[in-house]
Parts: sequence; C-alpha cells; structure tokens
Amino acid sequence: MSIIKVAIADDHQLFRKGVILSLRPYTNIKFVLEAENGQELLDGMAAAQPEVVLMDLRMPVKDGIEATKIISRDYPNTYVIVLSMYEDERFVSHLMENGANGYLLKSADPAEIKKAIVEVMAKGYYLNNFVNKVLLKKSHVKARTAPSLNNEIVVNDKEREVLRLLCMEFTASEIAQKMDISPRTVEAIKDRLMERFNLRNTAGLVFFSVKNNLID
Repeated sequence: MSIIKVAIADDHQLFRKGVILSLRPYTNIKFVLEAENGQELLDGMAAAQPEVVLMDLRMPVKDGIEATKIISRDYPNTYVIVLSMYEDERFVSHLMENGANGYLLKSADPAEIKKAIVEVMAKGYYLNNFVNKVLLKKSHVKARTAPSLNNEIVVNDKEREVLRLLCMEFTASEIAQKMDISPRTVEAIKDRLMERFNLRNTAGLVFFSVKNNLID
C-alpha cells in the first residue's frame, strides 16, 4: 500500500498532536507538515508536497477558508479535508464549492479521518452523513423554489450519467467501464462541467449536482 503524505493545519497544538498520534497505527499515512495557521501551511506546501491537508477553519494570520481556496488554485492535485468544530451548513456549502474535498467535524474518530483520507485519494471527495444531510436539505429547498428560464442549468444525457455515477461514489475508471467510454473522456466531461459551473474540483461538482437536482 502506497504512503499518503498528509499535512495538518490547526492553531491548537494539543489537537494537532492528538490527530497525528491517533492516526499513527495507519502505516500508510505519513504526516509531512504541521502548521498552526493557514499562512504557515502555505509557506510549507512547496517543500512538503502533501497529497492531503487536514484543515481547521478558525486560525490566526490566515484562516482555513482562505487557505483552502489558495490550495485549490495553486495545488490542484492536493486534497483538502476540513476538520472543524463548526456544525454549520453554511460552512459546508461554501467550502465544498470552493475547493474542499471533504468536511469532518472534530468529533470524528480516527477511523473516519483515515477513511476520508483514503477516499479523497481514490475518488477526489469524501461525503459523510453530516455532509449528505446538508445536501439533502439544500436539494429540498431548491425543489421548493420556482423555476426560472434565466438561470436554468442544462446538462446532456452523457453529462448527467457521469454526474449520477460520481454521486454514487464511483471513480473515473469505474465510470468509464460502466459507460463504455475512456477514462480520459470521463475526465474531459468532468473538466467541462466544472468550467461551465465555475467549480474547483470533483467534490464541488458532486455537491453542486445534488444541490441543483441535476441527477435523478
């Protein structure tokens, strides 16, 4: 099993050390960077080259929201999992649509954190029960909103099927097999949709699709 390089940013040293210690039994996870604020994290990114970042939101100097946006822009191959005390759907929506690949509460146990790290590496996103509840609520709110021809979101059948399978947590390779197309075509469809809807990553695309009822 290949080693996953992980960074953690949190201004509470005891919490940082606790997370690192709790994940030590998982030998495929290696922490390569610790930071006590968003700016310190960004300063160390180039040298450490983490594949996954565990990101707190409320930090001095530069907060996790801004740091997540910058990492999504400057390090597109690095996945960000928010690890926050804020059980607030506004944070979930904003972060998932602006670069985060997953959102965990700090009460999450080590097994779930490990699962999130592994899944974002495999699929590009991790959706747990908390995030799914936010998606479901937003989907219901959207359904009660009167339609408008001015802001209608249109996708073709192939795009809709790719979105449906993404939301079922299939990887690009698995989607390609199911649709009898190449993985490159799947990635091209994803890239086209993200550009069209001004989204940063697969997690944002999944979140956007469910919120806007683009899948059955």
